[in-house]
Amino acid sequence: MIYQGSCHCGNISYEVEAEPGPVTACNCSICQRRGHLMWFLPRPRLKLKSPESSMKFYTFNKHRIKHYFCPNCGCAPFGMAKDKEGKDMVAVNVRCLEGVDIGALKVNHFDGRSL
Repeated sequence: MIYQGSCHCGNISYEVEAEPGPVTACNCSICQRRGHLMWFLPRPRLKLKSPESSMKFYTFNKHRIKHYFCPNCGCAPFGMAKDKEGKDMVAVNVRCLEGVDIGALKVNHFDGRSL
């Protein structure tokens, strides 16, 4: 299935082609504050519909993950990084996808503060 995603104002828009599986609720300093529920996918599953120039990103700690956000509304719909094998991955915030029943998803909790 193809899901449409965006930031709050629509400046960042994208599609994700896959069925949502388990999502991760991380307690690291950024995820805890933003309330993300992250769905990890291979990068090719995300198709940007807006130019990358319409986004900003933030990195912290080891600077391995680019946490993308909209400079207009501040919404953070996804992050990008490489997995342990060096493959491009995306962590989509399912709260920014249309038509996803968040209550029906299995939520795994990850202790990101311990990293």
